[in-house]
Amino acid sequence: MIYDLRKRFIRTCTLSFLLVLVIMFIAIFINNEIRQNRMLDMMADAISENDGSFPEHDTPEFHHLEKRQPMPNFINTETKFIARFFHVYFDESGKFLNADTSFISEISQITAQEYAEKVADKKRQRGWYKNYRYKIYEKNGNKAIIFINGSILRSTTGTYLFSTMSVFIIGSVAVMLLIIFISKKAVKPVAESYEKQRQFVTDANHELKTPLTLILANTDIAESEFGQNEWISDIRSEGQRMSQLVNQLVTLSRMDECDDNSDHQNFSISDCVKETVSEFSELAEIKGKELISDIAENINICGSEVQIRHLMAILLDNAVKYCDENGVIEVSLKKKKHTILIVKNTYNNVEQLELNRLFDRFYRDDNVRTAGTGFGIGLSIAQSIVHHHQGNIKAENRNDGKILFRIEF
Repeated sequence: MIYDLRKRFIRTCTLSFLLVLVIMFIAIFINNEIRQNRMLDMMADAISENDGSFPEHDTPEFHHLEKRQPMPNFINTETKFIARFFHVYFDESGKFLNADTSFISEISQITAQEYAEKVADKKRQRGWYKNYRYKIYEKNGNKAIIFINGSILRSTTGTYLFSTMSVFIIGSVAVMLLIIFISKKAVKPVAESYEKQRQFVTDANHELKTPLTLILANTDIAESEFGQNEWISDIRSEGQRMSQLVNQLVTLSRMDECDDNSDHQNFSISDCVKETVSEFSELAEIKGKELISDIAENINICGSEVQIRHLMAILLDNAVKYCDENGVIEVSLKKKKHTILIVKNTYNNVEQLELNRLFDRFYRDDNVRTAGTGFGIGLSIAQSIVHHHQGNIKAENRNDGKILFRIEF
């Protein structure tokens, strides 16, 4: 149990940390994309508003543009020697006029025309085509498209993001190792508390079993001396109930602390379920309940046959106790993707049950359960057995007056 708790602690902390890193990385990526696009768009605006060239610093044209839109630091006297761009012009009817490729060497007139025709009909005024950021605008009544080479910016951004991801990965490994290291200390108080609880149950078992054995033995002696009477019968009945409770608590404690699967082996769960149903058939008939089964043949699982028989006994005993008068108990076993075991019985008061609490220890709904019929531990033991076999158990209300317990292995 403590080992599983430590694994869950490590898994939760690691996933939380990774989630934060992923969110941070996405935020950095989006921020870089926005800044990169904004930078190229401002360059496109400066060029398109200056008749296809960069405005010279300290000129009337530059100051005129700066009044309308402050120029960022990256647009300076050196920018025109670094930036690579070209223009393509169309007439009012959309016919190609000419292309200006004087500011770029890798693009020919034909390639420029091809690129422009690809983006000319797009609804968006700005966007990307290959490694070029484009802007569509009007000039002297004609359509003009400017393409700015963004490959250097993209390469720089890619390198930066790769470096950031590398740092995040290394940091994640370091944090995960740190979490593994501190997890033992983090769960230590829980482990100590659990160990004290387990020791308490073990000690209580030893302390209670001896006086209970003496009480029951003395009850038998008193009955042989004085004969049967109401008081002796009550003492025996309550002593036996107390002994049963102690045994169930010990079983539950052992199930919680048991991580040993050495007794697990392949066995026929079909035969196991069939035999347990057969054992309860007579009891169900005596109680006036009908027990029917639909058990598929030759289904095997790897586990403890003793524990699975105990699981079936708990579920069937529970079904016989709480099934309605003249009701029906149904058991089915089938193999799909997983092995599915279902035990259900008619129970008109199922709407009043808190199904999510049925597996809580000592939970008993006094409104719908008869006092003195159990301790509310059986289903907790059943859940522990199922979890010990890496399975899942849940209670369901199908709105047909029946309560259903579904187990998947």
